[in-house]
Amino acid sequence: MMLPLTNLKIVLSFLLVVGSPVFSIPLNTHTTAVSLVAKFKTAGVTNIVANDRARAQALHQAAKTGKHYANASITNVAPIGYTIQVGIGNPMKHYGLLVDTASGNTWIGADQDYTITGTSAGTGNTVSVSYGSGNFSGKEYLDTITLSSLSISNQSIGVANKYQGFRGVDGVLGIGPVSLTKGTVSNTDTVPTIMDNLFSQKSIGSEILGVYFVPVSEEDATGTLTFGGWNSTLMTSDITYTPITTASPACSYWGINQSITYGDSTILSSAAGIVDTATVLVLIATDAFDTYKNATGATLDETTGLLKITSDQYNSLKPLIFTVGGTALTLTPNAQIWPRSMNSIIGDTSGNSDNIYLIVADIGSETFGFVSGYTFLERFYSIFDTTNKRVGFATTAYTESASN
Repeated sequence: MMLPLTNLKIVLSFLLVVGSPVFSIPLNTHTTAVSLVAKFKTAGVTNIVANDRARAQALHQAAKTGKHYANASITNVAPIGYTIQVGIGNPMKHYGLLVDTASGNTWIGADQDYTITGTSAGTGNTVSVSYGSGNFSGKEYLDTITLSSLSISNQSIGVANKYQGFRGVDGVLGIGPVSLTKGTVSNTDTVPTIMDNLFSQKSIGSEILGVYFVPVSEEDATGTLTFGGWNSTLMTSDITYTPITTASPACSYWGINQSITYGDSTILSSAAGIVDTATVLVLIATDAFDTYKNATGATLDETTGLLKITSDQYNSLKPLIFTVGGTALTLTPNAQIWPRSMNSIIGDTSGNSDNIYLIVADIGSETFGFVSGYTFLERFYSIFDTTNKRVGFATTAYTESASN
């Protein structure tokens, strides 16, 4: 039996940033190992690495071919995810949607069925999307979406009649570029995203999204989406910006260029990859992964698919430095390991919290140079700026947290 998700009350705070309307909406995430395990088992995930790698390869292939429709080559949704409560229709019904920066489509109908109300309007079009880590197909509706005090009219949403790989969520809130909707809806080239419509309907002054995750190992593992800007009170540094990469196919997503250094040694020269809230781990190119593995002395654990190190090796870990836009974003040794209190989620049922696993994994072949998932993002504040075609990062109070 699946255990319920933890529901946290939505509280609106108004922030004045760069002179534009900005609204912050708290996110929900599983805050205990029990609910995380429940979602993990229900989704059927047996290997986070394989799951993340399949997603990366599917996203890469979709961008190369321009085809984001569903296919049969899928695995399952990630075992941990940040969700946001979204109101749809009038009278309004709330749905818990997974926040996904690598999708432009918003859809519902997984755990909870869509309820047609007075604001629902079917278009007669079909919708079909594949994520590598899941897929859905169904019908397109236009409806009113409510994000706390923000309201979006005539928003395109997919209503699933078939889906695979999604349990513990009602669907997906797509906050990726509009180009990712190309070919997903019949009789339509692209459909406006949530962010597009918030901007065009003048609910926000800039098409900018601020994302703040509290690490899942913290007692209050929540987060905040800020629509129209960012919340500087959650930052402990200036913002470093880098333009969306021009390298294909990463440029189709929130793609950036970066290099990676372990200690004083470069393990990945400047490469193009993507920032993705729905990927769990930090995936890097095979050559870089092999260098990192050898430098840390880690061994590949067959049960979890992750690199495993001893306590002595953990004490000798060096900083893992991501150079973005000329600025060093550092994952401390503690930020490079999986939360030890949550080892059972990744398949380690020994109950031994001394087992230490690294969150850096091999991305595999024919894919991006890297994918920075939320084990990276939970250590930084991130800004997705459609208006200026750039991504920004800043440190937070959790950048150097030792909670893992």
